[in-house]
Amino acid sequence: MKKKLIHATPIAVAAAALALSGCGGNDDNPRPSISTIKNIVVIYAENRSFDNLYGTFPGANGLQNATAASKLQLDRSGQPLATLPVAWGGLTQPKQSVTVTEAQTANMPNQPFSINDPAGLNVPLNIATRDLYHRFYENQMQIDGGKNDMFVAWADSGGLVMGNYITNADTLPLWKVAQKYTLADNFFMGAFGGSFLNHQWLVCACTPTFPNALNMNAKTSVSAVENDGTSLTLDPTSPASAMDGKPLFKNSGNLTPDLYAVNTMQPPYQPSGNAPADGGDTALADPNPAAGTTLPPQTATHIGDLLDKANVSWAWYGGAWGAAVAARQSGQWTSVTAGNLTVPNFQTHHQPFNYFADLAPGTEARAKHLLDGGMDGSEFIKAIDAGTLPQVAFYKPQGNLNEHAGYTDVESGDQHIAEVISHLEKSPQWKNMVVVVTYDENGGFWDHVSPPKGDRWGPGSRIPALVVSPLAKKGFVDHTQYDTTSILRLITRRFSLPMLPGLTNRDEKLKANGAQPMGDLTNALDIAL
Repeated sequence: MKKKLIHATPIAVAAAALALSGCGGNDDNPRPSISTIKNIVVIYAENRSFDNLYGTFPGANGLQNATAASKLQLDRSGQPLATLPVAWGGLTQPKQSVTVTEAQTANMPNQPFSINDPAGLNVPLNIATRDLYHRFYENQMQIDGGKNDMFVAWADSGGLVMGNYITNADTLPLWKVAQKYTLADNFFMGAFGGSFLNHQWLVCACTPTFPNALNMNAKTSVSAVENDGTSLTLDPTSPASAMDGKPLFKNSGNLTPDLYAVNTMQPPYQPSGNAPADGGDTALADPNPAAGTTLPPQTATHIGDLLDKANVSWAWYGGAWGAAVAARQSGQWTSVTAGNLTVPNFQTHHQPFNYFADLAPGTEARAKHLLDGGMDGSEFIKAIDAGTLPQVAFYKPQGNLNEHAGYTDVESGDQHIAEVISHLEKSPQWKNMVVVVTYDENGGFWDHVSPPKGDRWGPGSRIPALVVSPLAKKGFVDHTQYDTTSILRLITRRFSLPMLPGLTNRDEKLKANGAQPMGDLTNALDIAL
């Protein structure tokens, strides 16, 4: 009895033929049910749009599908740019073996370009570019109602936002993994903007709050926003054209006018980018530092709470977490603090559970669930090899291995994640495992696909996602609409959990706007539903 292959693409004709012939399951050998999944592993990398890394992947909705209109970038006036502006400050980070200066990026055509094109800028995948804006309001202004035509206009990096990489199985280690399993090409970041907010949406499908901000130093971080609720108010001195410099805003802060935290805030608990208060508890961050960037403990329900109630084991493995804790305790924090290029460049705002009151220092829950992933993921890999991963495991690579522009390159992180997957494939738990590899957000890089119109918080721009599993469809490109919350949906469906409010609200808003509700990644799996 033949089974229909959902969302099949030409990427692997042979694989499709096998599936259609019934090898994925028949009356005598039925496909496994969702209960076959015993372990879900989430690997969360950093800051790449789909087109930036997978724009030429066979069978995917890539650069070849981008229309002339979707490629053309408009200036702040709404008129097409004659050329791309320079990459302000240069395209590459300083002190590297390859350097591309600001002047070398002048007069580039107004269209996407390949950063590593040998006939062009020729910046290989192992060289870090400068960072780019990836912030809540700026991302919405760049998306421009779905036209994606103002990425350059509202960037602080000039033409770099239009950059992508020529990649294949020989240059990008995870490309081979995508060829072998499932690549999702219609997967969007859960929230507009940057890493802080998208990590929160990964674990709770919610946006943090700071209700007392106006009575604290955080009051200076309330954004100045136009009446549309999505655009920042320009400073009168802001250059009129992207050709003349980056935009200047009256206040692009961390908080919305109604006191939701949307850009980078620091955890209230150590390890935090904010030191303890003078004479205060050394396990805590100063609750009211001069910069006003310590978020108060959050009390919203997160996925860990639901898993605990259902007696499902789970853990967050933070790469270099143990090193960061030790550095804070010993006073050597400069070796790991955010913004420092010293390995491992631990990023405190990439640890979302460290913001929640029920996982505070000293609690049994913290000791049980917030685990050290080890330097270079060594402790996480030990658990993989020993077959002792909990039923749900999140892994966050340390800063120099997460692919974030500005402080690391693509190649080192991609190779690291591919090596972790190699261990997972050999794990005693592998046969019942589903691994999801994705990126927290686009890092400011342009993508040609319009995100569906959802709720106030997202979804934002399109990002890569891989589903890796013996249960995954092989050699398959999945066009199902997903976003970061689809990971929570998969966990929820598999373990029969109640829906987090943010998931229900997003689907209601999507449907109200004429879009489909978000998928739960099961279309990427060869299982019976």
